[in-house]
Amino acid sequence: MSAITNTPTATPAVAESLATIAAEQAGVIRQLIGQTNPALDAQFDAAVTWLQNARRIFVLGAGRSGLALRMSAMRLMHLGFDVHVVGEVTAPAISKGDVLLAASGSGTTAAIVRAAETATAVGAVIVTITTSPSSRLAELSTATVVIPAAQKEDHADTISVQYSGSLFEQVVLSVGDAMFHTLWKASGATAEQLWPRHANLE
Repeated sequence: MSAITNTPTATPAVAESLATIAAEQAGVIRQLIGQTNPALDAQFDAAVTWLQNARRIFVLGAGRSGLALRMSAMRLMHLGFDVHVVGEVTAPAISKGDVLLAASGSGTTAAIVRAAETATAVGAVIVTITTSPSSRLAELSTATVVIPAAQKEDHADTISVQYSGSLFEQVVLSVGDAMFHTLWKASGATAEQLWPRHANLE
């Protein structure tokens, strides 16, 4: 299939696009750390506490959201957590005492909702990153971090001018890194202590 060839009315320079993306990310992060809504801090605190006390952590997301969570899984492994990516052939069965860390912009992605229902049925805890606090996935979750970003099918440019949920996926990565950083600093471990867990079969 050939690429769409509509002639753009004005093609932005890459630097301008980078500035747009950075400004959108900064705007969302300002909302997440704003002091006007203490509920935001409670969301993060609950998510980090569940991850910190998990017997094992499973991560699940579709598409680019899933790729962002895979990066978070790597960092949590570096910190010494027992982490598994759902769908990998080496992932064991989830059970009581485990945490499923899931990301879905809409909170309605069928495969993720089904996995969350399965995890809940066996007594696992769901920690969700989503844009929709009223979604089925959020209903199943013990801790929900709500990201004020556009969903994939929100094409009206009212929240983000980026394509197809890009802002949500970018912030998922930032939130994952922030939760890792919080857990790392709370652990008291040094970077040198984490480094031996870094992959050496590269």
